[in-house]
Formats: sequence, structure tokens, C-alpha cells
Amino acid sequence: MKIKADLYFSTPIYSLEETSFLKDLNKITDKYIEESKKNNEKILKERENFLNKKVGDHGFSFNSTSLIKDKKLDKFKNHIGNICVSILDLQGYNMSNHLLFFKELWVQEFAKNGGGHHDTHIHFNSHLSGFYFLKCSEKTSYPIFYDPRQGKNILQLPIKKETELNIATEMVNYKIKPGTLIIFPSYLPHQFVIDHGIDPFRFIHFNMQAISKDVL
Repeated sequence: MKIKADLYFSTPIYSLEETSFLKDLNKITDKYIEESKKNNEKILKERENFLNKKVGDHGFSFNSTSLIKDKKLDKFKNHIGNICVSILDLQGYNMSNHLLFFKELWVQEFAKNGGGHHDTHIHFNSHLSGFYFLKCSEKTSYPIFYDPRQGKNILQLPIKKETELNIATEMVNYKIKPGTLIIFPSYLPHQFVIDHGIDPFRFIHFNMQAISKDVL
């Protein structure tokens, strides 16, 4: 029997290596991470007092304030914005009456003592999301993406081989290195696995939103 298979409703994840921003962005984001660490000193101390044990920053994620207005990131923001506009255009969306904006842009670094992670989540009111990895290695955390189709997940059947990528696949993880850029639809569930605190783990996270010119 010859059976024709047409694959529809797929979810793309885009990735590329972009090392040209690494040196500058690591330097620029240093102060933001240091500020976050300083601002959280009291919280971490109170936690140790409550636990009656020195646990340091274990399990913590240090997040910066918004980077959107930092002019030092303009070149990076323009580069990301142009890529995202091209992605939406290639996907078939009519962007002639919409403008794409950074809804959120921040840097975060996982705990030096390990335990940093993010549970599975999506980003509401956004169209594209992404990560730009500044510090990572084969020993650090990494992102995992999950099948967003709820109807399929409810009736999921057993998978023959978890190591094979096919229509039955429920999740996929990415090997990353400094300079890796990943962009994906904001509706795609994702998480970061627990980091063991062996090597530094820092990345920039952004969410993009397309807004109609009619409401601007």
C-alpha cells in the first residue's frame, strides 16, 4: 500500500550560532547580575536563618531588571528583531500592518551553588520567545521543549524508542554553547533542567510581541 503522509501543524524551533555578541554582552550584563545578587542578599540570608543551615544561593536564579532601554544592547536588539520579523514572514504571517516589539528582555544567571532551574511554562501575550546563551557548557543546565498540542498529549500512546525523533516525540532538548541563539513560538512549553553549579550558566531571555499599527 502506498500511503501519502502530509505533515501539518508543526512547531518550529530555530537555532544558530552567533558568537559576535558574546564578549560585549557578557561585559554589559555583569553589572545587572551583580545588582541582582546584591538585591537578593537579604532574601538569601533570611532563607538561611529560616532553614538554620548555610545553603548559599542554592536553587536560586538571579534575574536582571529590563534591558530594553539599555542603549548598549541596541545592536543586539536590532539583530534579534530583524531575525524575528523574517521568521514570522517565512511562516506565512502578513506583518504589513503590525510592528514587532520587545515585550520583555532580561538576563539571568543560575546559582553558583547549583540547583537553579525553571519549571515548564509558556509566555503569554507574546508571539516569539528566545534565549541567547552567554555562559554555559556541557555540564550546565539546558532547555527542554514540549509538544504543545494538548489534544495529542491527552491521548498519548507509548513510544517505541525515546531516543528517536518522530511524530510520537513528546519532548526535545538542545545542546547549547556560548553564542547559541534559540527562537521559538511563545506558546511552546519549555523548561530548564536543574543546574549542578559546576560551570557558570547565564543567558539572555526575550519575548517579542506583534502589535497592530491600528492601536499604536
